[in-house]
Amino acid sequence: MHPLLNIGIRAARRAGDIIIRNINRLDSIKVTSKGRNDFVSEVDRQAEADIIETIRRSYPEHAFLAEEGGRQGDSEFIWIIDPLDGTTNYLHGFPIFAVSIAVAHRDRLEHAVVYDPMRQELFTASRGVGAQLDGRKIRVSGQRNLDSALIGTGFPFHGKETWLDSYMPMLKAVIASTAGVRRPGAASLDLAYVAAGRLDGFWELGLQPWDIAAGSLLVQEAGGIVTSLTGEDDYVETGQILTGNSRIHDALSAILTPLLPTESP
Repeated sequence: MHPLLNIGIRAARRAGDIIIRNINRLDSIKVTSKGRNDFVSEVDRQAEADIIETIRRSYPEHAFLAEEGGRQGDSEFIWIIDPLDGTTNYLHGFPIFAVSIAVAHRDRLEHAVVYDPMRQELFTASRGVGAQLDGRKIRVSGQRNLDSALIGTGFPFHGKETWLDSYMPMLKAVIASTAGVRRPGAASLDLAYVAAGRLDGFWELGLQPWDIAAGSLLVQEAGGIVTSLTGEDDYVETGQILTGNSRIHDALSAILTPLLPTESP
């Protein structure tokens, strides 16, 4: 295992321990609002601080892009961190949330960790090595037909009001064309489930880099396709992401791309 991945795993597990230790005191956790339907808790902040401290002990010169702390430092290596993906779920005791950590070198994603502390499932990937779940190789599903596919999505979050006008026709079209659509509420886990073949595809609009950096590498290393909804490789920058095996990706693209707005919100 690459040393960078090993440190990422250590940091994710430590953060997961903080998250689980606090799950029985949800009523007393301090929560603040960053915007409409956008919350941050003291648990998010504690987990993020612990992740960064753990990484800095081994790599003090590395930079960070974290959901709560923003950009810190300047380095060819940058860690992209969501300490608690699914905060709203967590605060309601809804057991779908994860720790997401990726590391990029010269703007190319190299290693990824998505850790589900409730199920203690650890999804990992390194570029060119493949993706794993708890040490076992995983692959995207072999589903060939969209009408038999189970697709994941996320409701528009950032710029929600503007994105909804485009998103709702997309949702309607995908529901009509597939076996089902699921919206668990944590994009990193959605992408990990695509990598593991639990979902056949996934799309979402208005995401942030920390939402999708680790999960997108998992899907790629599991043999899947990851693009923006326009088919480009700029999904981390645009926050529009579409994934699946090649057949499902292309079939979804044919439905979704014509429904995109001409201008981003």
